[in-house]
Amino acid sequence: MTGKPVALITGSSSGIGAAIARRMSAEGMAVVVNSVRSVEAGEELAASLPDARFVRADVSDEAQAQQLVDDVVAQYGRLDLLVNNAGVTRPIPHADLAAATGDVWREILGVNVIGTWQTTAAAVPWLRRSPGGGHVVNISSIAGTRPAGSSIPYAVSKAAVDHMTRLLAGALGPDIRVNAVAPGLIDTPWTKGFTEIRDRVEATTPLRRVGAPEDVAEVVAGLQRAGYTTGEVVLVDGGAHLLI
Repeated sequence: MTGKPVALITGSSSGIGAAIARRMSAEGMAVVVNSVRSVEAGEELAASLPDARFVRADVSDEAQAQQLVDDVVAQYGRLDLLVNNAGVTRPIPHADLAAATGDVWREILGVNVIGTWQTTAAAVPWLRRSPGGGHVVNISSIAGTRPAGSSIPYAVSKAAVDHMTRLLAGALGPDIRVNAVAPGLIDTPWTKGFTEIRDRVEATTPLRRVGAPEDVAEVVAGLQRAGYTTGEVVLVDGGAHLLI
């Protein structure tokens, strides 16, 4: 069993997840990087950190989510922080109901909601044993609290994550805290083509800029230190929610 706390960050080969992995490593944690598709990038990230490894797994598959947690514990003997960052979306205009098919709903809910649930459920027995108290941080979105987002299925999935966060915080305390971080527009590979939204954010939001992945990682690190905080959904959006 390692003497340092261990963080598992799902969907962390790039973007927000990678920034969180780097930040938690800088905070002195051993880090497990995870992805299902971007294996090479995930392996490179893990190799660049002082105490990290990469585990490939699809969290929407229950057996793989369980195996992911089992692999973390087999390697380190403990798990202290779970960041549920893995997510998918499909850009679909909200008025285009025909494009939001049942398959689209199943794909998005399968990763964003069910994947978050399955990984958390697998991690709970080990988080309960964390010497400082276990912690789950779910990466949500401003789309979960405001009528926005890349598609209605995506926005609904994030609203579900927000409510799951509150319900789990009540169910798992006092041994485990559960919080969520809800980013607005963040500069990642996902948002590379969001030119119109980017221009609007830079022109109208109180902070007049698009967020960086490190902005989200900073809040995750803060929540990890905030031992009396649970059941919170923290917006990281430069004030965009004030305008919607």
